[in-house]
Amino acid sequence: MLSAGTEIRSKLPKVGTTIFTKMSKLAEEYKAINLSQGFPEFDCSPGLQILMDRYVRSGKNQYAPMAGVMALREAISKKTYAATGVEYHPESEITITSGASEALYVAISVAVHPGDEVIVFEPAYDSYVPAIELNGGIPVYVTLDPLYDGIDWDVVATRFSAKTKAVIINTPHNPTGKLWTESDLQKLGELTTKHDVAVISDEVYEHIIFDGRSHVSASAIPSLANRTFVCGSFGKTFHITGWKVGYCLAPKEISAEFRKIHQYLVFSVNTPAQFALAEYLFEPEHYLGLSAFYEKKRNLFINSINDIGFEIKPSEGSFFQNVSYHHLSGEHDLYLAERLTREAGVASIPLSSFYNEAVDYKVLRFCFAKNDDTLLKGAEMLHNVKW
Repeated sequence: MLSAGTEIRSKLPKVGTTIFTKMSKLAEEYKAINLSQGFPEFDCSPGLQILMDRYVRSGKNQYAPMAGVMALREAISKKTYAATGVEYHPESEITITSGASEALYVAISVAVHPGDEVIVFEPAYDSYVPAIELNGGIPVYVTLDPLYDGIDWDVVATRFSAKTKAVIINTPHNPTGKLWTESDLQKLGELTTKHDVAVISDEVYEHIIFDGRSHVSASAIPSLANRTFVCGSFGKTFHITGWKVGYCLAPKEISAEFRKIHQYLVFSVNTPAQFALAEYLFEPEHYLGLSAFYEKKRNLFINSINDIGFEIKPSEGSFFQNVSYHHLSGEHDLYLAERLTREAGVASIPLSSFYNEAVDYKVLRFCFAKNDDTLLKGAEMLHNVKW
């Protein structure tokens, strides 16, 4: 037993309370509309709730198989093949995880050993770098403007070294709402093949795509498929972030290493939820209509704030919209986000929080996965801001 004076040396000395927790707490304190944290305000489908209840009542309440319920793995295999033309074998190449967060952590743990370098495109979702550092890895950054139009692959090429062992990508991207193009992924494939490194592809927003665009999975690029962990989730797709059911797609040999760690991290995942999702996936329209649903919400929010004076590039995917205020105010984005929460009653996320050096591009991120009334009320309150 540790004594009262025992000193614990932190493995993450630079990590504190996340910006999402801070802004949500501030929103609660000031009774503000919370457009900061990325979770849906509305409930999941009644049909999915009925299925969950049915499987709970039918006794599917004990440990699931370590790799996941076979019916769900088969459903994911079928869905992936329909979308990409790539076939992952449900027995050996699909693993059900405790949300995409676990999938990402395990994939990083498989690929990264002490002293290895991992290329991270920033702004980056906040779980990537801590997972790299916990495994003794060293993040190497490719820094992008949050409203960027494209990736400079000549710059990316300079980030590779003999120590590079993995690259983390995210498409559709949180927080910028950008989609990686097939050309981007082809160029990534060329570099990762040349340097023989793994790719960890975060694709949790794969079914939230706007304006007629298509999601291109890393698994669909031949030069990437044999070296990539594709991490997905049902939380964003079916409005069930609290269920924490995700998955990882990877070639057989890579999946075998993935499962070695997964089995000792969580062993298995919520059993009745897996059975419910397996049956719910029988009807593809349950996820194929999601883009239209969220595109309406994106458009409603943009149209409601369009006359404030923000610079707005409509999000290409995800349920986040960035706005630039650089010509309205010189305030640091963190200070402005806090002021908007206190004075205007609307909480957002400052984009500097997604950068290693907290770079301030004068951009805020708003989540539009909310009821229409909430979005309209939030827009109305933003009109009252004094610049």
